[in-house]
Formats: sequence, C-alpha cells, structure tokens
Amino acid sequence: MWKHPWTYKEGLVIGAGLVLTGILLQLSVGAFSTGFLQFPVNAFTGILYLLIISILSKQSGKNKIIRWFSELEASITSISVFLVLVLIMGLTRQSAAPDNFGLLGVLGFSNMLSSWSFVLIFLYMMSVLGLATLRRLKYFRLKKDIPFMLNHIGLFLTLLAAVLGSADMHRYQMVVGKDTPEWRVTDENGKLIEMDLAIELNEFTIDEYPPKLMLIDNVSGKTLPEKQPVNLLIDKEHLTGTLLDWNISVAKIIENSAPMIAKDSVQFVEFHSEGAAAAVLAEAANTKTGKIRSGWVSSGSYLFPYHALKLDENVSLVMPDPEPKRFASDVNVFTKDGKNIHSVIEVNKPLKVNGWKIYQISYDERKGKWSTISKFELVRDPWIGLVYAGIVMMILGAIGLFVFGKPNSEKSISAE
Repeated sequence: MWKHPWTYKEGLVIGAGLVLTGILLQLSVGAFSTGFLQFPVNAFTGILYLLIISILSKQSGKNKIIRWFSELEASITSISVFLVLVLIMGLTRQSAAPDNFGLLGVLGFSNMLSSWSFVLIFLYMMSVLGLATLRRLKYFRLKKDIPFMLNHIGLFLTLLAAVLGSADMHRYQMVVGKDTPEWRVTDENGKLIEMDLAIELNEFTIDEYPPKLMLIDNVSGKTLPEKQPVNLLIDKEHLTGTLLDWNISVAKIIENSAPMIAKDSVQFVEFHSEGAAAAVLAEAANTKTGKIRSGWVSSGSYLFPYHALKLDENVSLVMPDPEPKRFASDVNVFTKDGKNIHSVIEVNKPLKVNGWKIYQISYDERKGKWSTISKFELVRDPWIGLVYAGIVMMILGAIGLFVFGKPNSEKSISAE
C-alpha cells in the first residue's frame, strides 16, 4: 500500500481514517453545528473552498497525491463510504438527543447530519467531485463532455448550496385566530419570535368527502373486518351497499344536522349553525337471519356526540369522522414595510411575501369544518435557487447523455 498509483485500498483506508477522526472529534468537542454558517460567513466559506479546490487542481499535474483524488478510485471509495453512513442513518432512529441512543448516540450516528464523521466524509466526497470536474474541464470537448460537466457541476452546486444555506433557512409555525392579526411565530423549540409580517384570518373553509358508514365490534370498538376494514361511501347517487352480512340502504342524508332527543328515540334535524354534523337515516337487513334494523347514524362533532345504530349484540353501524378533501384560508397579510395583501392559501399552494413562503398546514381538527383557527408554516430559504439550478443542470446532463452519447472515458483522460 501507499505506492503510486494508489488503488481502492488506499481510498478505503482514507475513508475509514476520516470516520475514525470524526468519532474522536465527536467524543472530544461534541456534535458539529452549522449554526455559524450564516450569511455572510457561508458565502465567504464557499468562495474560499472553491479557491482551495482550484489551487489544488492546478497543482495536480505536479503532485501525484493530489492527482489521485481526481481519479476513479477516489470517486468510488469516497462515494462508497458516504453511502455506508447514509445507510446507517436510514436504518437507525435519528434524534437530536444522543444520550438516549447508547453507543450510536455517543459516536454521533443517531444524529448523523451533525456527526463529525459525516461532515468529514461529505467534505472528502465533495472535494473529489470538484477535483474530478476541474480535471475534465482541462480536456473539455464540447459535445462529448457537456453531459459530464452538467451532471457533475449540477451535483456539486446542489450539495454545496444545500449545506452552506442550511443555517440561513428558517422554518416557523404560526397559529392564527379569526379576525385577529398575528405577528408571532414559534420555532422548532417552541420559542416565540416576532416577525416582520402578520397574518389575519378572514375565513377558513374546508371541503369534505361524502360520509362513510362502517361496522364496529360492540365489545372491542374495532372496525370490521379487523385486518381490512371496509366502508360504504354515501352520497346522493350511492344510497345502498353491503357491509359483511348486512345490506345497507339510506333513506335520508342531512349534511348539517343536530340531534333532537325524544323520550325513547333520537331524531336528527337540519341545523346550520356551528357544531352541525352529517347524519343519515339508514336501514340494515341481515342477509342470513333476515333481521332488519333502522335508525339514525351520525359522526357527531365537537359539540354533539356521535350516534351509532346497534344492529345486533355483536356489531353496530357507525359513521367515522369526516375526511377533508381540501382546506384553505382567506387571509390578509400585513408587512412592516406597508404591504397589505389579500389572498387565499391552500395546501401545496403557498403565498410568497418578502422572501417568505406561507404554507397552509393544519387547522383545529377537533372542530373540523367549524375551525376558527388556521395553522401556517413560514419558510425562508435564500439558497434554494442555487439548489434548483443544480438540479436543472443534472436533468439537462441526463438528457445530454442520450443526445451526445457517452463522454470520454477515464482512461483517455489519464492518457492525455
């Protein structure tokens, strides 16, 4: 070993050495933190790193060791060690509290992204990627090397921007009540932070799927069949169906109802105020015994209890809680620089304001469609443009492989 030309053995030893070095750093100084990489420190660090890689690439023609780091053996071994760490991360539970995970936690593998071993191997792989790209650039041939350059530069740019921009990305949550502007958000630790924008909820709306009917076990309360529960979707065009041994037919559907409790029975009537719930008047006939049961079934709400129809001693007919199909918030957004924006924010349709993306994420699930609060996630990531640019380059590089064919082989580059 260690006689030029180096092979895969030396590459694996270098990788193992970096992992061991990372473990020693983890034990001595604790987890690695990217908190210091905030602008302008991250920009300066990125420029300095690119400058160092460029200087090393320029010296690779004179230095065999530096040149090896741009060759195939270095690429494969660095990627292999990196993938091993990624595999460990995927197979182990990740948490910011390493004390709860024994040896893996102490070594940093239970919080892999903050592990020194991961950081060093990532830096090693990125450096190999950068040197290999610059080496190919020296012998660049327009048509043959365009896919290679797009793929490698795109990957390098995506990874570098994602790491350097991680400290500049902010992700907060805001809970907004109706008709009350809210300026405060909470971070991942629950700390309150005042923003430079406020959100006022005008109206929360939700579209729900039609009600469903299911059978449950009267003793355990579990849906039937236990392993693969079945349900019957009820709407104006589908009023009949079968659940196990029971033929179900619906005589009446009330989308917004309230129970009227009589002496011996419960009736449901139209009710268009807060707390109303769906209800159906159903009839169930047993296909084996001929037994017929009829009555009201309702999912209930935060204001009214659910109502089931007992079919026999073993099973009852119930209506589960309604499932949301779409929910959105009609809002006004105010900024400290004087903007007043009216918009509707839906799931996966965020509102962009002053560099922030405002996502609709939840609501008061206990109240459902009668929710008077809305929950938003506010995200700012100033480096995301570079990440997307890198991804686009990789896509174009993949297309280029089909258009221009396979690039120059490693052997031909080495010969040159």
